[in-house]
Amino acid sequence: MSSIDKPAQVYFFSTCVVDLMAPGAGLDAITLIREAGIEVIFPADQSCCGQPAYTSGFNDEARQVARAQLRLFDKPWPIVVPSGSCAGMMVLHWPRLFRDDPQLGKLASDIASRVVEWTHFARDVLGLAQPVQDALANPVKVALHTSCSARREMGCHIPSETLLRALPGVEVVEQARAAECCGFGGTFSARHPAISGAMVNDKLDSVRDSGAEVLVSGDCGCLLNMHLAAEKRRGAGETLPRVVHLASFMRERMGATDAAKQVTD
Repeated sequence: MSSIDKPAQVYFFSTCVVDLMAPGAGLDAITLIREAGIEVIFPADQSCCGQPAYTSGFNDEARQVARAQLRLFDKPWPIVVPSGSCAGMMVLHWPRLFRDDPQLGKLASDIASRVVEWTHFARDVLGLAQPVQDALANPVKVALHTSCSARREMGCHIPSETLLRALPGVEVVEQARAAECCGFGGTFSARHPAISGAMVNDKLDSVRDSGAEVLVSGDCGCLLNMHLAAEKRRGAGETLPRVVHLASFMRERMGATDAAKQVTD
């Protein structure tokens, strides 16, 4: 999808994590789309993309969850997803889950062809990567985290960094080992909590050492993991960056007073 392909309507697949735990991030992403004059359709029966079951090896259960979503997007509109990992699941793995079913396989492939991860949509369709100069903007140092699958399956780190660098007063700082996992990994964090905890604390150390005041990402699973670990460390007196979804941070820097200040708002 190129910058000239501005649709009149889009579907919004919020993901279960955004819907249940980070609704502010979803609302900020939707608001930026609506401000561009695009109607946002939110299918009320949507739930999960099935990724937790799929990445744990439970293909039948993942297929059952994904099947419930397949008929929710019957119009030929783009499907915007504010999560690179969930978008990757829908684009790459839904067609594989249903490849032996002619009817559902066709539906899955059609949906996969219309899914657009939110940062790509914001850059290529909404045009939000155009640099904004504001001499009065308070300077802020920001670190970017992209989830493993968002980076490797969808290339989300590229539009995310472009969007950040376009914001007034923002300095993007580089953390050590930026491509490494935060330790969330869906069910990995529940099955291997000690390893996951060590990984997220290592990630937070790297972000802190970069001098970042804000940590942003386009994946709320990672954000919640890092936010909660940071909250625990703040309780022990440590100073760590605020953790927030990229859409919320963009609205904040663009002057919105109602943007979420952290991922759990």
